[in-house]
Amino acid sequence: MNVKTPERAVVLVSGGMDSAVVLALARERGLDCFALSVSYGQRHGAELAAAAELAATQGAIGHKTVIVDLRSIGGSALTADIDVPESASAGIPVTYVPARNTIMLSVALGWAEVLGAGEIHCGVNAVDYSGYPDCRPEFIAAFETLANLATKAGVEGRRMTVQAPLMRMSKADIVREGMRLGVDFSRTVSCYQADAEGRACGLCDACRLRAEGFASAGVPDPTRYRAGA
Repeated sequence: MNVKTPERAVVLVSGGMDSAVVLALARERGLDCFALSVSYGQRHGAELAAAAELAATQGAIGHKTVIVDLRSIGGSALTADIDVPESASAGIPVTYVPARNTIMLSVALGWAEVLGAGEIHCGVNAVDYSGYPDCRPEFIAAFETLANLATKAGVEGRRMTVQAPLMRMSKADIVREGMRLGVDFSRTVSCYQADAEGRACGLCDACRLRAEGFASAGVPDPTRYRAGA
């Protein structure tokens, strides 16, 4: 009897709560998941340690961290000496990192082609997010078009899809889905200025959205905060 080989997927895993849920969803589908993290010069490096732990505990076949030096071009509070805002602001915030998601998806695309994977999964969200232009459905659709134009796989008819399963979900919905899937959110790091131990500031936009998500879902917040936060 022939046993069908599981399909492969590259899953972008940042170490945050959204990507943890995306990895769990991909595993639930029975996909062979290859977790990819990007060290891009972010100030909150504790998330990379969380990403490695999530990949190991949530069933990824392998985990790779690729280094891309976005600090060399700056332009963001996450990659330059710019203060991280501790209150909501109008417009696109200074925590937006120019070209970050485009670069991450491009690296994932390259690895997916090498692996023979037909899917790339990412945790972008257009509901409870900070207004980043590269978290919109239009961006994901455009990148998928590019992926199938710019690769040997696409030219040869092996179509690549970009999956963003959290796109239309609120943070509360993401929390509920993670609980259903058994995700240990205490192991995730979302804070834009987490300390070396991964403890959150409790003040930045990422912390605010995360805390509101747990509160709205009626789930105790397992986030580890710094003293006084």
